[in-house]
Amino acid sequence: MIALGILLALVLLLVVFGLLFRLQILTSIFSGSYVRQVGLSNRVNAILMLVFMVVGMAAFAYSFIANFDKMNPPIASVHGLHTERMFWITMIIIGIVFVLTQVALFVYSYKYQYREGRRAFFYSHNNKIEVIWTVIPAIVMAGLVFGGWKEWTNIMGPAPANSVELEIMGKQFNFLVRYPGRDGKLGPINYRLIDATNEFGFNLNDQRSLDDFTAGEVHVPKGVPVLLHIRSRDVLHAVYSPHFRVQMYAVPGMPTKFWFIPTKTTDEMRAQTGNPNFNFEIACNQICGRGHFAMKSTIIVDEPDDYVAWYAQQKPFAEQNPDVLAAFKNKKTPVIEEVPAATTAAPAATEKAQAAL
Repeated sequence: MIALGILLALVLLLVVFGLLFRLQILTSIFSGSYVRQVGLSNRVNAILMLVFMVVGMAAFAYSFIANFDKMNPPIASVHGLHTERMFWITMIIIGIVFVLTQVALFVYSYKYQYREGRRAFFYSHNNKIEVIWTVIPAIVMAGLVFGGWKEWTNIMGPAPANSVELEIMGKQFNFLVRYPGRDGKLGPINYRLIDATNEFGFNLNDQRSLDDFTAGEVHVPKGVPVLLHIRSRDVLHAVYSPHFRVQMYAVPGMPTKFWFIPTKTTDEMRAQTGNPNFNFEIACNQICGRGHFAMKSTIIVDEPDDYVAWYAQQKPFAEQNPDVLAAFKNKKTPVIEEVPAATTAAPAATEKAQAAL
């Protein structure tokens, strides 16, 4: 309390001094004795503006170059190349405009610094200039928006017929992964069926769910379209994989999706980066609670034959958990339809794996 009282006293003292200073200036003005002095400090401030501009831009350039590799991890998907090109086109245009406007701002501050005897010129408007700086940005922005819309529709449109499909469910604080079995169809799930064992909420009374299996990490084949069905079990999460340029929210109650084509296997990326421990990863980049920092999962990109071998070794959830299956049969739990985007046929990329089963 004593410290708080001292702090309040100091604040009040500063306020009083400020008011006394303003009162002195007003008294000088009314008495005619106040003369505004503009000396060397004005010119020094104008020069410092230019120094700030040069040093600031040099620091920005250094930071950008030094951290370029960290900000731009190697691309490992087809659409990532298109996204990257669109990103850098946008950045170049914005960068040029940023540099020009900042240079103009600081140079004008120096050039038109206050000087005794200088009179301001009132320039209300110029129709030609206003048309130019309205039409040109509108055309450029329309081009950027159109390019972004085109890329977005490609990503969010129907995935190719031969896509490998899987579902990723985010929950505090990890990702759950499930694959369709030999029928190539993800069965229905429902949150009311979730328990400590049945974390996905499988409805095992539905035939489509009996061959679905879960995995501790995501496996996908190189060079084959991969369709991710994404959902959240509790709060807002995100499925973010920087090397594939994949970013999609996992929204409670609203399934989303994203498809991409991997172009490099995990082994190839380990060789390219020189890091034998490299792994592609999925991370949640939406702050979702206390354990958000640890919410991530691994993606393994296999050669197609290796993916087929891995797929063939997986066992359905119902087979691994006979007690759960028996409970469904005994209770006759009704089918609760909550199905992700249905697969009409088994994905071509997994037909060999399904045959191997």
